[in-house]
Amino acid sequence: MVDTEFALSARGVRMEYRDRSSDVSLVAIERMDLDVADGEFVSLLGPSGCGKSTFLKIVNGLLLSTAGDIRVRSLGKAREDAMVFQDAALFPWFSVLDNVAYGLVCAGVSRAEARSRAMPFIDLVGLSGFEGKYPYQLSGGMQQRANLARALTVDAAILLMDEPFASLDAQTREAMQAELLRIWSAAKKTVIFVTHQIDEAVYLSDRVIVMSARPGRVLADIRVELPRPRSLDVKRTPLFATYEEQISKLIASQHQHLGLGSQRDEA
Repeated sequence: MVDTEFALSARGVRMEYRDRSSDVSLVAIERMDLDVADGEFVSLLGPSGCGKSTFLKIVNGLLLSTAGDIRVRSLGKAREDAMVFQDAALFPWFSVLDNVAYGLVCAGVSRAEARSRAMPFIDLVGLSGFEGKYPYQLSGGMQQRANLARALTVDAAILLMDEPFASLDAQTREAMQAELLRIWSAAKKTVIFVTHQIDEAVYLSDRVIVMSARPGRVLADIRVELPRPRSLDVKRTPLFATYEEQISKLIASQHQHLGLGSQRDEA
Protein backbone atom coordinates (compact mmCIF):
# COMPACT_ATOMS: atom_id res chain seq x y z
CA MET A 1 0.00 0.00 0.00
CA VAL A 2 1.09 3.55 -0.72
CA ASP A 3 1.10 5.94 2.25
CA THR A 4 -1.23 8.88 1.57
CA GLU A 5 0.19 10.83 4.54
CA PHE A 6 2.90 12.07 2.18
CA ALA A 7 2.62 14.56 -0.67
CA LEU A 8 4.01 11.80 -2.88
CA SER A 9 4.55 8.12 -2.24
CA ALA A 10 6.04 5.64 -4.70
CA ARG A 11 6.25 1.89 -4.15
CA GLY A 12 7.88 -0.68 -6.38
CA VAL A 13 8.00 1.57 -9.44
CA ARG A 14 9.65 -0.25 -12.33
CA MET A 15 10.22 0.91 -15.90
CA GLU A 16 11.13 -1.58 -18.60
CA TYR A 17 11.39 -0.80 -22.30
CA ARG A 18 10.99 -3.58 -24.86
CA ASP A 19 12.19 -3.39 -28.45
CA ARG A 20 9.43 -5.17 -30.34
CA SER A 21 11.60 -5.83 -33.39
CA SER A 22 14.37 -7.59 -31.42
CA ASP A 23 12.32 -8.59 -28.35
CA VAL A 24 15.13 -7.23 -26.17
CA SER A 25 14.24 -5.54 -22.87
CA LEU A 26 15.99 -2.64 -21.18
CA VAL A 27 15.21 -2.01 -17.52
CA ALA A 28 15.58 1.72 -16.82
CA ILE A 29 14.26 1.60 -13.24
CA GLU A 30 14.51 -1.63 -11.27
CA ARG A 31 12.58 -0.50 -8.22
CA MET A 32 11.83 2.98 -6.91
CA ASP A 33 10.48 3.49 -3.40
CA LEU A 34 10.19 7.12 -2.30
CA ASP A 35 8.17 9.21 0.15
CA VAL A 36 8.15 13.01 -0.08
CA ALA A 37 6.57 15.08 2.69
CA ASP A 38 4.49 18.22 2.16
CA GLY A 39 6.73 21.19 1.46
CA GLU A 40 9.92 19.14 1.12
CA PHE A 41 12.58 19.90 -1.48
CA VAL A 42 13.99 16.58 -2.69
CA SER A 43 16.65 16.18 -5.39
CA LEU A 44 17.45 13.10 -7.47
CA LEU A 45 21.07 12.39 -8.45
CA GLY A 46 22.69 9.44 -10.17
CA PRO A 47 24.70 8.26 -13.18
CA SER A 48 23.42 9.07 -16.66
CA GLY A 49 20.65 6.68 -17.65
CA CYS A 50 19.75 5.70 -14.08
CA GLY A 51 16.12 6.76 -14.53
CA LYS A 52 15.97 10.14 -12.75
CA SER A 53 14.08 11.96 -15.51
CA THR A 54 12.11 8.81 -16.34
CA PHE A 55 10.80 8.69 -12.77
CA LEU A 56 9.74 12.34 -12.96
CA LYS A 57 7.85 11.64 -16.20
CA ILE A 58 6.09 8.68 -14.58
CA VAL A 59 5.00 10.91 -11.68
CA ASN A 60 3.77 13.51 -14.18
CA GLY A 61 1.86 10.90 -16.21
CA LEU A 62 3.95 11.37 -19.36
CA LEU A 63 5.07 7.73 -19.05
CA LEU A 64 3.26 4.68 -17.70
CA SER A 65 5.41 2.52 -15.43
CA THR A 66 5.72 -1.21 -16.02
CA ALA A 67 4.94 -1.96 -12.38
CA GLY A 68 4.45 -0.26 -9.04
CA ASP A 69 2.23 2.44 -7.65
CA ILE A 70 2.51 6.22 -7.23
CA ARG A 71 0.13 8.35 -5.20
CA VAL A 72 0.14 12.14 -5.19
CA ARG A 73 -1.97 13.81 -2.53
CA SER A 74 -3.56 16.83 -4.19
CA LEU A 75 -4.17 18.85 -0.98
CA GLY A 76 -7.19 20.43 -2.65
CA LYS A 77 -5.14 21.99 -5.44
CA ALA A 78 -6.52 22.38 -8.94
CA ARG A 79 -3.79 20.11 -10.27
CA GLU A 80 -1.61 17.55 -8.55
CA ASP A 81 1.70 18.39 -10.23
CA ALA A 82 3.36 20.66 -12.75
CA MET A 83 6.51 19.99 -14.76
CA VAL A 84 9.38 22.42 -15.30
CA PHE A 85 11.74 21.21 -18.03
CA GLN A 86 15.29 22.20 -18.97
CA ASP A 87 13.93 24.07 -21.99
CA ALA A 88 11.63 26.91 -20.95
CA ALA A 89 9.45 26.12 -24.03
CA LEU A 90 7.67 29.47 -24.03
CA PHE A 91 5.38 30.31 -26.92
CA PRO A 92 7.26 32.96 -28.94
CA TRP A 93 4.03 34.64 -30.09
CA PHE A 94 2.78 35.09 -26.49
CA SER A 95 3.88 37.77 -24.04
CA VAL A 96 5.29 36.72 -20.67
CA LEU A 97 1.86 37.34 -19.14
CA ASP A 98 0.04 35.16 -21.65
CA ASN A 99 2.68 32.42 -21.41
CA VAL A 100 2.32 32.33 -17.62
CA ALA A 101 -1.50 32.38 -17.85
CA TYR A 102 -1.61 29.68 -20.54
CA GLY A 103 -2.09 26.68 -18.20
CA LEU A 104 -5.12 28.29 -16.60
CA VAL A 105 -6.63 29.15 -19.99
CA CYS A 106 -6.20 25.50 -21.02
CA ALA A 107 -8.05 24.53 -17.82
CA GLY A 108 -11.04 26.62 -18.90
CA VAL A 109 -10.33 29.83 -16.99
CA SER A 110 -11.21 32.99 -18.90
CA ARG A 111 -8.25 34.88 -20.40
CA ALA A 112 -8.94 37.93 -18.25
CA GLU A 113 -9.11 35.95 -15.02
CA ALA A 114 -6.08 33.84 -15.98
CA ARG A 115 -4.04 36.98 -16.58
CA SER A 116 -5.16 38.41 -13.24
CA ARG A 117 -4.18 35.23 -11.40
CA ALA A 118 -0.84 35.05 -13.23
CA MET A 119 0.37 38.50 -12.19
CA PRO A 120 1.23 37.68 -8.54
CA PHE A 121 3.45 34.82 -9.73
CA ILE A 122 5.16 37.03 -12.29
CA ASP A 123 5.92 39.37 -9.40
CA LEU A 124 7.07 36.45 -7.22
CA VAL A 125 9.68 35.29 -9.75
CA GLY A 126 11.01 38.81 -10.21
CA LEU A 127 9.58 39.59 -13.65
CA SER A 128 7.38 42.53 -12.66
CA GLY A 129 7.60 45.06 -15.48
CA PHE A 130 8.40 42.38 -18.06
CA GLU A 131 4.89 40.91 -18.37
CA GLY A 132 4.43 42.57 -21.78
CA LYS A 133 7.76 41.36 -23.17
CA TYR A 134 8.16 38.41 -25.55
CA PRO A 135 10.51 35.43 -25.03
CA TYR A 136 13.09 36.70 -27.54
CA GLN A 137 13.43 39.83 -25.40
CA LEU A 138 14.38 37.82 -22.29
CA SER A 139 17.65 36.30 -21.14
CA GLY A 140 17.85 32.54 -20.52
CA GLY A 141 17.45 33.05 -16.78
CA MET A 142 14.41 35.28 -17.28
CA GLN A 143 12.83 32.71 -19.58
CA GLN A 144 13.21 30.07 -16.88
CA ARG A 145 11.66 32.46 -14.35
CA ALA A 146 8.64 32.74 -16.67
CA ASN A 147 8.61 28.95 -17.03
CA LEU A 148 8.56 28.58 -13.25
CA ALA A 149 5.83 31.22 -12.89
CA ARG A 150 3.68 29.28 -15.38
CA ALA A 151 4.04 26.12 -13.27
CA LEU A 152 3.22 28.00 -10.06
CA THR A 153 0.16 29.68 -11.57
CA VAL A 154 -1.72 26.40 -12.07
CA ASP A 155 -1.43 25.92 -8.29
CA ALA A 156 -0.06 22.40 -8.43
CA ALA A 157 0.62 20.58 -5.18
CA ILE A 158 4.04 19.37 -6.42
CA LEU A 159 6.59 20.96 -8.74
CA LEU A 160 8.57 18.46 -10.81
CA MET A 161 11.77 20.10 -12.06
CA ASP A 162 13.89 18.30 -14.65
CA GLU A 163 17.32 20.00 -14.81
CA PRO A 164 15.74 23.45 -15.23
CA PHE A 165 19.07 25.33 -15.02
CA ALA A 166 21.24 23.01 -17.12
CA SER A 167 21.33 25.31 -20.15
CA LEU A 168 22.32 28.42 -18.17
CA ASP A 169 25.85 29.73 -17.74
CA ALA A 170 27.50 29.13 -14.35
CA GLN A 171 26.85 32.59 -12.88
CA THR A 172 23.21 32.71 -13.99
CA ARG A 173 22.68 29.16 -12.79
CA GLU A 174 23.92 29.98 -9.30
CA ALA A 175 21.79 33.13 -9.17
CA MET A 176 18.75 31.08 -10.22
CA GLN A 177 19.45 28.54 -7.48
CA ALA A 178 19.22 31.30 -4.88
CA GLU A 179 16.08 32.67 -6.54
CA LEU A 180 14.47 29.23 -6.58
CA LEU A 181 14.97 28.87 -2.83
CA ARG A 182 13.40 32.29 -2.30
CA ILE A 183 10.42 31.38 -4.49
CA TRP A 184 10.07 27.91 -2.93
CA SER A 185 10.05 29.41 0.56
CA ALA A 186 7.36 31.93 -0.43
CA ALA A 187 5.19 29.52 -2.45
CA LYS A 188 5.46 26.64 0.06
CA LYS A 189 5.45 23.96 -2.63
CA THR A 190 6.71 20.39 -2.59
CA VAL A 191 9.55 20.03 -5.11
CA ILE A 192 11.18 17.00 -6.75
CA PHE A 193 14.26 18.23 -8.59
CA VAL A 194 16.49 16.33 -11.03
CA THR A 195 20.00 17.67 -11.49
CA HIS A 196 23.45 16.63 -12.72
CA GLN A 197 25.21 18.90 -10.21
CA ILE A 198 26.09 17.64 -6.73
CA ASP A 199 26.57 21.14 -5.30
CA GLU A 200 23.20 22.24 -6.71
CA ALA A 201 21.42 19.30 -5.08
CA VAL A 202 23.05 19.90 -1.69
CA TYR A 203 22.41 23.65 -1.75
CA LEU A 204 18.73 23.38 -2.67
CA SER A 205 17.53 20.27 -0.92
CA ASP A 206 16.16 18.93 2.32
CA ARG A 207 17.07 15.46 1.04
CA VAL A 208 19.26 14.16 -1.77
CA ILE A 209 18.25 10.81 -3.26
CA VAL A 210 21.27 9.12 -4.87
CA MET A 211 20.27 6.54 -7.48
CA SER A 212 22.29 3.55 -8.59
CA ALA A 213 23.55 2.93 -12.10
CA ARG A 214 20.96 1.48 -14.46
CA PRO A 215 18.73 -0.26 -13.64
CA GLY A 216 17.95 2.55 -11.20
CA ARG A 217 17.06 2.12 -7.55
CA VAL A 218 17.59 4.24 -4.43
CA LEU A 219 21.22 3.88 -3.37
CA ALA A 220 21.14 6.46 -0.56
CA ASP A 221 18.71 8.93 1.01
CA ILE A 222 20.76 11.77 2.50
CA ARG A 223 19.16 14.40 4.72
CA VAL A 224 20.85 17.79 4.32
CA GLU A 225 21.06 19.46 7.73
CA LEU A 226 22.19 22.88 6.50
CA PRO A 227 20.19 25.67 8.19
CA ARG A 228 17.58 27.62 6.25
CA PRO A 229 17.33 30.20 4.83
CA ARG A 230 20.51 29.47 2.84
CA SER A 231 22.70 32.01 1.14
CA LEU A 232 25.18 31.02 -1.55
CA ASP A 233 27.96 31.46 1.04
CA VAL A 234 26.90 28.15 2.60
CA LYS A 235 28.60 26.42 -0.37
CA ARG A 236 31.96 27.44 1.12
CA THR A 237 31.38 25.89 4.55
CA PRO A 238 33.01 22.65 5.82
CA LEU A 239 29.63 20.95 6.33
CA PHE A 240 28.64 21.66 2.73
CA ALA A 241 31.94 20.16 1.55
CA THR A 242 31.29 17.07 3.68
CA TYR A 243 27.94 16.47 1.95
CA GLU A 244 29.55 17.01 -1.46
CA GLU A 245 32.29 14.49 -0.68
CA GLN A 246 29.85 11.89 0.63
CA ILE A 247 27.65 12.11 -2.45
CA SER A 248 30.62 12.33 -4.82
CA LYS A 249 31.97 9.02 -3.52
CA LEU A 250 28.59 7.35 -4.02
CA ILE A 251 28.33 8.66 -7.59
CA ALA A 252 31.94 7.67 -8.31
CA SER A 253 31.24 4.11 -7.14
CA GLN A 254 28.43 3.90 -9.69
CA HIS A 255 30.59 5.34 -12.48
CA GLN A 256 33.17 2.66 -11.70
CA HIS A 257 30.40 0.08 -11.87
CA LEU A 258 29.68 1.37 -15.38
CA GLY A 259 33.39 1.51 -16.23
CA LEU A 260 33.35 5.31 -16.61
CA GLY A 261 35.80 6.24 -13.84
CA SER A 262 35.25 9.04 -11.36
CA GLN A 263 33.55 12.25 -12.48
CA ARG A 264 32.82 14.49 -9.52
CA ASP A 265 29.83 16.50 -10.74
CA GLU A 266 28.53 14.29 -13.52
CA ALA A 267 25.29 12.51 -12.64
